[in-house]
Formats: sequence, structure tokens, C-alpha cells
Amino acid sequence: MDGRRRNPYELTDESPVYVISVAAQLSGLHPQTLRQYDRLGLVSPDRTAGRGRRYSARDIELLRQVQQLSQDEGINLAGIKRIIELENQVAALQNRIAELSAAVDGAAAAMRQREAQVHASYRRDLVPYQDVQQASALVVWRPKRGE
Repeated sequence: MDGRRRNPYELTDESPVYVISVAAQLSGLHPQTLRQYDRLGLVSPDRTAGRGRRYSARDIELLRQVQQLSQDEGINLAGIKRIIELENQVAALQNRIAELSAAVDGAAAAMRQREAQVHASYRRDLVPYQDVQQASALVVWRPKRGE
């Protein structure tokens, strides 16, 4: 969540509101098919206190996707389950990448701010400048005997 409190009555795509008969109609599937998908772990709806299934809009979309993969693409249910697992894994990794990118951006901004503070703290006293004449003197160093 983004830190704000949600209205408990606000409906989202995750809100479990559809009973199995309505979910079956919306997805174009038979209720028994929805029960089978639930048993196989393809689409797992929320449960009420009386153990009744409640589907969300996201569940309905997932049911349609399962049906499309099965009917149009000819993928078996085990393959569909693996596809869904991998898609969920990719989504979780993308969320983690976004979190880490935000953390890196925050750390970089803090580092730039600290660097600016360090540069601002440098002493900038005036140092007298003396023009030194270049001489063409040659100095030879010889060690003293016995050293």
C-alpha cells in the first residue's frame, strides 16, 4: 500500500464481491469449472465465513485468461498453472525492482545533498599571491663525508 488508509467500503479490482454463479456468468464458464480451477489452484477466490467463494474482478479476468490459454492456445491446466505462477513471480520481481530503484534514487539524492554540504563547508580564505620569478640557478646536493 502507499501509506494512506483505504476506505473499507471502497471497491477495487481485488475486492471479493462476486458469488460463484455471477463469476461463472461474467467469465463465461460453468460454476463446476470454477470449482475445479479452485481445487487445482489456478484461481483461488476469497472465502466467506461460511466457506462460500467470493471472486474479485481480478479473479474474473484471470478466469478469462485461463479459458483463453486452454481453448485458444491448447495449453493444459498444469501448463497454465505454471504460466500464472511465473507471471506472478515476474510481477513481484518488477515491484521489488521499483522499490530498490526508489531506494537507490533516495540514497543518491542524500549523497548529493551531503556532498553539497561538504563543499559548502570548505574554507575560502584569501591567500596572498606572490609572483615568483623563475631563476636559472642550479643547485647540486652532495652528501657530507661520513654520512
